[in-house]
Amino acid sequence: MTRTHEVFNQVEPLVDYRLFESHQALGDALKFNAPGLDTSHLQTLGTVLGSATMQTHARLANTHSPALRTHDRFGHRIDEVEFHSSYHALMSAATAAGLHGTPWTASSTGHPMRESPHVARAAAFMMFTELEPSMLCPISMTYAVMPALKSNSALYAAWAPKLTSPIYDPRLVHFSEKSGVTMGMGMTEKQGGSDVRANTTQAVRDGADDWGERFKVTGHKWFFSAPMCDAFLILAQTPSGLSCLFLPRILPDGTRNGLHIQRLKDKLGNKANASSEVEFDQATAWLVGEEGRGVPQILEMGSMTRLDCALGTSGLMRQALSLAMNHTSQRAAFGKRLIDQPLMRNVLADLALESEAACALSMRLARAFDHPGDEHEAVMARLLTPIAKFWICKRGSHFSQEAMECMGGNGYVEEAGEGIMARIYREMPLNSIWEGAGNIMALDLLRALRKADAAAALAKELSPARGAHAALDRLASALPQRVEAMANEVEARLLAQDVALAVQAALLYQTSPSAVFSAFCDSRLGGHWGHSFGTLSSSTNFDAILTRAMPR
Repeated sequence: MTRTHEVFNQVEPLVDYRLFESHQALGDALKFNAPGLDTSHLQTLGTVLGSATMQTHARLANTHSPALRTHDRFGHRIDEVEFHSSYHALMSAATAAGLHGTPWTASSTGHPMRESPHVARAAAFMMFTELEPSMLCPISMTYAVMPALKSNSALYAAWAPKLTSPIYDPRLVHFSEKSGVTMGMGMTEKQGGSDVRANTTQAVRDGADDWGERFKVTGHKWFFSAPMCDAFLILAQTPSGLSCLFLPRILPDGTRNGLHIQRLKDKLGNKANASSEVEFDQATAWLVGEEGRGVPQILEMGSMTRLDCALGTSGLMRQALSLAMNHTSQRAAFGKRLIDQPLMRNVLADLALESEAACALSMRLARAFDHPGDEHEAVMARLLTPIAKFWICKRGSHFSQEAMECMGGNGYVEEAGEGIMARIYREMPLNSIWEGAGNIMALDLLRALRKADAAAALAKELSPARGAHAALDRLASALPQRVEAMANEVEARLLAQDVALAVQAALLYQTSPSAVFSAFCDSRLGGHWGHSFGTLSSSTNFDAILTRAMPR
């Protein structure tokens, strides 16, 4: 048989590489935010996550989407979602890495996360997102519900040991029979969306028992992610107003609760995760916290899931950049490698700046959660949460599109290897929408700024970089007055953008080489930038930026 062609000038896939050691920006962010942290566990995790085996699990978990089984063959209602075995393998790995609950138990002697548990967990979560983000939804929710669950001491005592267990147990059985459990949240309804005060789900008092005040719940949830979790915190209207309730899948007597899965959402991306619509038919739930005070409790949980949105997008940015750099460093066109072409170098360097800035801001926010007793850190947690969620997640879709373009048609296909880029592109919009879209974040920022010490805390955060770059100095000098004067929500997005850029620049000054800091300030703050990636000034130190960002 005559050979019509031979394959050459194609790219070896980015596989079996070390995610942690190759991510210099993450390593420097850890040194800055948690200087005493032992990172050996992160090195081990990064090697596992970069392996061919785990990449195969990620592909299969997305290719074979979850399937809903409302009834068994005999007509009994079962409301179960079936997953591919690779989904369970990924969940097991994420749980073993402590991404769901370790920060709440890391104070024990000898634990590698004990010094800075939220920062260490954030780094691991970001790396796991590079492998596969969508199945991390129940992991993130389990992480976020723990502080709120403390408002019911009996429930917390019974469930916390299983919620923080490093063992993943997917069986739908009573929690006492399981080695580990996960929890989800159910907030939004058809008519309300982000306006949870418009919720109509009703909860009627049904006595009390060892877990406290008990209610019967009737209603629905329009977005109910990860319905195979063992329990959920939901919002429902009680006689005293909107309240937070604990609703398990399996009741104390071993029967299934009245939670009926109506259908799974057919989503743009996030394919490995089961997002659903559910109805509550006299479902049993227990009060968590003060009756009528459900919204403040939900906001507390939302701050942690919003952190994960920023971390998740930062991880996706890093993976998209790594794929683009892996491709362009091997593929040749017009007589030399793509990465040696001047315009491609500009695009890649610009993407590298964006990725590093996202990493720096996300990890700084995680540090604030490690020091809730520190007045400045408490203010920064409140201030930076909506800013990081808004700005980083808003940049994600544009970032992934540009990274995909670096790979041309090879980045657009859905096959294994470089097909990961298409999966990233579909995933990017989710973090910008989930847990509050851009306008919700901008309004949340305004609420944070109404605190008397917000402007002073921001000025303190920016002070280490004063005098380092003229454009940053101009922005930093103008921000306190803008913060104090901000009353018109029409300009809230612009303020969120500018605060994000200023904080990112100040962080890069403290964590990154001068080439990265200077190029970021020249472009994002100094006006030497266009309206797309790849418009950096010719004076940029491209060699230094690209060498630092290489994935191998």
